[in-house]
Amino acid sequence: MSAVLSVMGNELRALLRHRTALAGIVLMALLTLTATVVSLHHMGAAAQQRAQHQAQAQAAFQAQPDRHPHRVVHYGHFVYRLPAALAAFDPGVDPFTGSSMFLEGHRQNTANFGDVMQSSILVRFGQLTPAFVLQVLAPLVLVFLGHGLLAQERERGTLRQLLLQGASGGAIVAGKLAALWVIAGIFLLPAVVGLAWLAAITPGAMPVAAAVMAGYALYLAVWCTLIAGVSALLPRRRDALLALIGGWALMALLVPRVAPDLAYAAFPLPDRLHTEVGIARDLRALGDSHDPADPHFASFRQRVLHQYGVTRVEELPVNYKGLLALEGERLTSTLFNRYAARSADIQYRQNALVAGFALLSPVVVIRQLSMAAAATDLQAHLRFLDQAEQHRYRIVQQLNQMQAVGVSYADDTAKDAGADQRKRVDRAQWQQIPAFAYTPPPSAAVLQALLPALAVLLGWLLAAGLGLGWATRRLGVSR
Repeated sequence: MSAVLSVMGNELRALLRHRTALAGIVLMALLTLTATVVSLHHMGAAAQQRAQHQAQAQAAFQAQPDRHPHRVVHYGHFVYRLPAALAAFDPGVDPFTGSSMFLEGHRQNTANFGDVMQSSILVRFGQLTPAFVLQVLAPLVLVFLGHGLLAQERERGTLRQLLLQGASGGAIVAGKLAALWVIAGIFLLPAVVGLAWLAAITPGAMPVAAAVMAGYALYLAVWCTLIAGVSALLPRRRDALLALIGGWALMALLVPRVAPDLAYAAFPLPDRLHTEVGIARDLRALGDSHDPADPHFASFRQRVLHQYGVTRVEELPVNYKGLLALEGERLTSTLFNRYAARSADIQYRQNALVAGFALLSPVVVIRQLSMAAAATDLQAHLRFLDQAEQHRYRIVQQLNQMQAVGVSYADDTAKDAGADQRKRVDRAQWQQIPAFAYTPPPSAAVLQALLPALAVLLGWLLAAGLGLGWATRRLGVSR
């Protein structure tokens, strides 16, 4: 152990004496710190803005005057999803999918107003977040700092001198690897502090934050081990640097970029236009509630008349137009949900195929883990859409029920001058409709979802360690 610590200390001192290496370490640590501070500020401002917009939308909805309930159905309502506790660390898909949704009757919308849609095109090239810095930039800096760990010793002929001083080959490799781990820990420290602060102010978030910290520690340890293995395998620093840069480009840039394209080609997702056309076609097939001869709604009318024991809709104790609206919304919402479920299934298949590329790149698996922990992944987005749709359906059906019991059929069909006033419902009814509040998944469910990704990272670390051991034996110096 003393030999390992001695080699590690010597390697750290050599890195700190090298101005270029020292500058790289300092700049990388500052970049991580800057990304953490900027992300915390940005997400805090976004949370405040969304909460303010939600309060304004709720106030505007409740401030509507006395009016016919169906007019309120078409007035619509905006709902917003506040950022999750750890979203500042990794915004995930949120900048692309959006965090607000407009709810209205007879229509199911999707989330909109994502940051990418509203910002400069430069945002599409990647935001400066702690996750982006640690996933993409930190491994590149580690490559430049660590490519010569062992290659330079062989190139200079100093490796044999270290052995003659009594250090074993395993101790030399372990000491140099430990020095690179220390540098990686310096890169990780600002993000860990930011995560700990976020978790401390959010009840129940600490276990998830600890799992994220462990995941990124494993991820950087994988890179350090791969770098040490390549440096031990190749005899010249130039060859090691070229090989490692090529590996970084493949695993950090190419595979994460190609994987979604392949997933989309394997499971194509219909665009919005084709979906709207399909929904309109199926809506026509459902029937027309305004056509007395329509088979479905004619049958519905007969069932209602039989239920109340009357022969004409005018004799019903409730407003038939309200019942018709309830039935129509039930049918259309069932259709909307079927299309939404089909789209979600395709997206889950795409995501599963992308996750399979974790065997080729640790960047893929750390992204999956990071977004899942921050509740900014596909599952969180679809969860928001589902909860917003449920809220929309409850509001619309509650308003349709108001029409059925609060407005008489005679007034609803009247055309005289005072009919409009008689159709109106007291505005206090809108104020009784509860506000939307997104419910995130419990911490236990999030932690359970992170376990497969942590297991894959452990597998990568084990494979990298085996590769490093094989490269060390190839040196011909291990005991």
